[in-house]
Amino acid sequence: MRSFEQPLLAALFLLAHAVQGASLDENFLSTLRSPRPFHARAAPQRNRTCIAPSHGDSSVDDASSILLAIQDCNNGGHVIFAEKLTYTIASPLNLTSLNAVDLDIQGKLSFTDNITYWEKNSFDLIYQNATSFFALGGKDVHVYGAGEIQGNGQAWWDAYPGNKKMKRPVLFAVVGLEGGSVSQFKLRNAPFWHNIVMDSKNIAYSGLDLFSSSNNGNFEKNTDGWDIYRSDNIVIENSTITNGDDCVSFKPNSTNILVQNLYCNGTHGISVGSLGQYSERVDYVENILVRNITMENSSEGARIKVWPDAYSEKSESLTGGGGRGLVRNVTYDGMRLSNVDYGLTITQCYGQDDEEECFKHPSKLNITDVTFRNIRGRSNRVFSPIVGHLVCSSPHTCSGILAENVDIRTINGSNLVTCRNLDTRTLGGLNCTEWSKGYNTA
Repeated sequence: MRSFEQPLLAALFLLAHAVQGASLDENFLSTLRSPRPFHARAAPQRNRTCIAPSHGDSSVDDASSILLAIQDCNNGGHVIFAEKLTYTIASPLNLTSLNAVDLDIQGKLSFTDNITYWEKNSFDLIYQNATSFFALGGKDVHVYGAGEIQGNGQAWWDAYPGNKKMKRPVLFAVVGLEGGSVSQFKLRNAPFWHNIVMDSKNIAYSGLDLFSSSNNGNFEKNTDGWDIYRSDNIVIENSTITNGDDCVSFKPNSTNILVQNLYCNGTHGISVGSLGQYSERVDYVENILVRNITMENSSEGARIKVWPDAYSEKSESLTGGGGRGLVRNVTYDGMRLSNVDYGLTITQCYGQDDEEECFKHPSKLNITDVTFRNIRGRSNRVFSPIVGHLVCSSPHTCSGILAENVDIRTINGSNLVTCRNLDTRTLGGLNCTEWSKGYNTA
């Protein structure tokens, strides 16, 4: 650390302890707050300020101090994580009972990479092997600032090839939040997904910078940008994502979602699903609008992925099939593609590489009223000369699939799209073929 920062750190640390002693004037403390971003401005103004202390020592856990600061300012306050400070978090944070509070991340929150500890102590989200370092929930909670949340994911990515069933933490977990926003800061090196929005409603994400990239041959596996699960009325906008999996994924029971103005790099596209993984569950995704997306160096552009009605193995850690449900009213409008494997994908054979075998077990999860509009760009050589894969497991399981103003071509100019078991008359002149190279297993 540069020497000129040491006095500042010491001063801020003493300031934080003074604040806990309620010895500083609120008029002064309020001047230290970050300006509220757009989605937080409508919430009632906060009436007190707390500064979370940091030990400034990566070997010391700041979790208990963070909890105390948040508790002191819950129900109407504003918590500052001070600029230039690093907060080391080595134990889980239960933040599910927050109310009317702003969390202002000006510094860095860094989660330790003690895999043995976190495997035993993180919160189990009971879905697709996901856990979390912390769970944030309640009502009227706004998280923003110019700082960073660091997941130190490299250790997890390195460990994954030797234990593909290990449970890894989501970096930022919103669980049971009603009304709030998440804006402006950086998310770095997520061990698993960057964000999950679970059992929540009326949440906006805006202006975020997500980046996870391995520094060796162990891929940054499953580092989705956002996974929305059992949540309603969610906005994701004006953000950049570089990762190793879905840019955004609409998991089961996601409704009324707007995703707009994203730059996605190295991702697996913006995906509905996977759905139908669990035979005992009913999954639905309805009323989704995705618009103005730039998708580069990615395996997919716009994608819908559904499991067939038979047990299938996508990977050692991802198996299932046979679930029931519905995908309805999904629109992709405005997507610029560059160096993608497939520009468009619908598959009801997720986890089953043999399409003919899949067709013997049509999915119980129907897909209806899907529109691909204003999607243009270039695919790469992975599936050339095919640029898209629209394959339903039966003529009776997909309906109302539309394409308008879609122009996706390989670098050689080919524009073939695999179209199987769906009405090609509504596909806006796509150059359909029965020839299939299979769905993208990436």
